[in-house]
Amino acid sequence: MSSEKTPTPAASNFIRAIIEKDLSLNQFVTKKWAGSPGDAAHHETGVVDTAKIRTRFPPEPNGYLHIGHAKSIFLNFGLARDFDGVCHLRFDDTNPEKESQEYVDSIKDAVHWLGFGWENHGESNLYFASNYFDFMYRAAESLIEHGDAYVDEQSAEEMRINRGTLIEAGKDSPFRNRSAAENLVRFREMRDGKHADGSMVLRAKIDMASPNINMRDPAIYRVRRAHHHNTGDRWCIYPMYTFAHPIEDALERVTHSICTLEFEDQRPFYDWLLEHLAALGLLSLPLPKQYEFARLNLTYVVLSKRKLIQLVEEKHVSGWDDPRLPTLAGARRRGYTASGFKLFTDRIGVSKADSWIEYTILEDCMREVLNIEAERRIAVLDPIKLVIDNYPEGQTEDCFAPNHPLKPELGKRTVQLSKTLWIEREDFMEVPSKGFFRLTPDGMVRLRYGYVVKCTGCEKDANGNVTVVHCEYLPDTKSGTPGSDSVKVKGNIHWVSAAHACAAEVRLYDRLFKEAHPGEGKQEDGSDRDFLADINPHSVEVITAQLEQSLKDAALEACFQFERHGYFIVDKNDSVTGKPVFNRTVTLRDAWQK
Repeated sequence: MSSEKTPTPAASNFIRAIIEKDLSLNQFVTKKWAGSPGDAAHHETGVVDTAKIRTRFPPEPNGYLHIGHAKSIFLNFGLARDFDGVCHLRFDDTNPEKESQEYVDSIKDAVHWLGFGWENHGESNLYFASNYFDFMYRAAESLIEHGDAYVDEQSAEEMRINRGTLIEAGKDSPFRNRSAAENLVRFREMRDGKHADGSMVLRAKIDMASPNINMRDPAIYRVRRAHHHNTGDRWCIYPMYTFAHPIEDALERVTHSICTLEFEDQRPFYDWLLEHLAALGLLSLPLPKQYEFARLNLTYVVLSKRKLIQLVEEKHVSGWDDPRLPTLAGARRRGYTASGFKLFTDRIGVSKADSWIEYTILEDCMREVLNIEAERRIAVLDPIKLVIDNYPEGQTEDCFAPNHPLKPELGKRTVQLSKTLWIEREDFMEVPSKGFFRLTPDGMVRLRYGYVVKCTGCEKDANGNVTVVHCEYLPDTKSGTPGSDSVKVKGNIHWVSAAHACAAEVRLYDRLFKEAHPGEGKQEDGSDRDFLADINPHSVEVITAQLEQSLKDAALEACFQFERHGYFIVDKNDSVTGKPVFNRTVTLRDAWQK
């Protein structure tokens, strides 16, 4: 962007309004930051935080990020940027059985790809919840000592029954009124591995009659023997997410903890926990505040991690980066761009109202961005030979095609013309339908960037299929010459020289699901429909196309508009030097319109 242009102001939303109000009231002007996360004593040694706000993007490393996460990334990192703050990348790795380093690395890559980082003024704001396990344990013991937590030895089924319902209060656990000393002994036994997995949990002691079921003595620690990707086998007890998450925010001095709506019912416990730990002198004021927004609901995709894992593990797709998946790794490999996702998130906005977003909106955003960003190239996807009978054998000549019609500064490239060309099979029709203006017997069209040609006939195979089209060219009609307008034609077709073409694998990707809401509804027997039944059997078609010569050496992840066909990217996994593989990103127009 040139310095003369004024940046587009960010669209307003309710979260921006909250931040603006908080800053106008000087809510955080005395907040201290000691240069790294820590408890109240640690931050008391620090200085007033230079970051006006702190947000965080806190994925659990149990899968690859998907399109919905892009909305959260742009929101959290974008707010921090716009309000002179800092956004942390934090891995909520409190569930060791499902987490791995592979997922950690993929998440880092996705955040960087979308244009964000966690280095701020020489300080790395990359954090792991597991690095706070010592403090979390100390906080749990402190709650026990002050009568705010207890060890419960009921079975999971007994706890479920005694929790009550939305219209019926819960019942106190028979272990609820143990002394603090007894609870400390039991909790330390849990820590020391003296009890079996699932045999007991630590619960916050709040109110079993609360109208909010989440406040009915929620579990905050469980026994679970599992190897952790970061802490190894040091722990056999792990904090529950609802206990860990607010503590992580407070230790990192987050000001605005932005979550999706499913966490709204957890906000009272979020506040209860932080207020109690602050009262015990463990956490600094001001405390973080949680705010919720509507998650992304997108048609024609599934965003459930469970379903995405099923698609990958059962090999309905080729892996987490399959271009048909809504993962950011898949979207990148398909050719979706970070700027396209930014436009998409700006367009759908941020609100508290749940709604469905049509997949077409995402595709339109990608088209809009790629129309500006992608250089043009020629590709023939369903090739048939066109022979110019009166063109000299062995002769070639240069034709000139603009690299980008909207960016003349990018200049033109040379494409070679010769006697035998490849054209699209659909560009010749022996018995033309009404309104067909391409090549027909005795008809004339312009070879784009080249000459006007007149069809003189065709050859067919034993089954009656056209194999070669013959024509003659009009020598004085070459594009860019004074005679180019001497013959008027209605049709214009693209082509590549057979002698110079690059044969390449092209993958025509479409939507993975054929239904807008995969798996929605019931079967005849009343059971839930299987979302796998809605997989689109035509979600990918692999073809060999003939491409203009310049594409042979295209760089990995280079994006192009193939004229007339859509936008394509050089596949970063399967391409090798001189043998590119292209993935279709999106067609030029919506092919799913009813």
